Amino acid sequence: MAKSSQFSIAIHVLAMLAKNCDERMKSEYIAKSVNTNPVVIRRLLGNLYEANLVVSQTGVCGGTCLTQKPEDITLLDIYRAVSSSEVFALHPQMPNQNCFIGKNIQKVLEELQDKVDSAIEEKLLRITLADVLKSVEKEANSPK
Repeated sequence: MAKSSQFSIAIHVLAMLAKNCDERMKSEYIAKSVNTNPVVIRRLLGNLYEANLVVSQTGVCGGTCLTQKPEDITLLDIYRAVSSSEVFALHPQMPNQNCFIGKNIQKVLEELQDKVDSAIEEKLLRITLADVLKSVEKEANSPK
């Protein structure tokens, strides 16, 4: 099963915008850093725009910038903008109700999903985009 990389890419994109907050960045430039197609970045920026995390302008002088200070954007804000807010998906079809496990597993998994999702949200709420940027800068300055 494939995992979605939208959350990590969104953090990457927003960290770039935070680092260069005085200028608008074009999706082509961002895509080169992420090593993906600009269309992927534009779709992601659409989600971030809907969450009021970025604003974009088209045209020659266009580009994207943050709508808030990096210290005011939590990883939970980003996670909610691009994720389904569920760490794992439940069965796509109802399990066999004639099976002891199949009949009872859905409720157990729903409760587990709620607990895991809450724990992740609590952690992401405590980390800001500014914290991520500080960690990136620390990593860049550490001896290799």
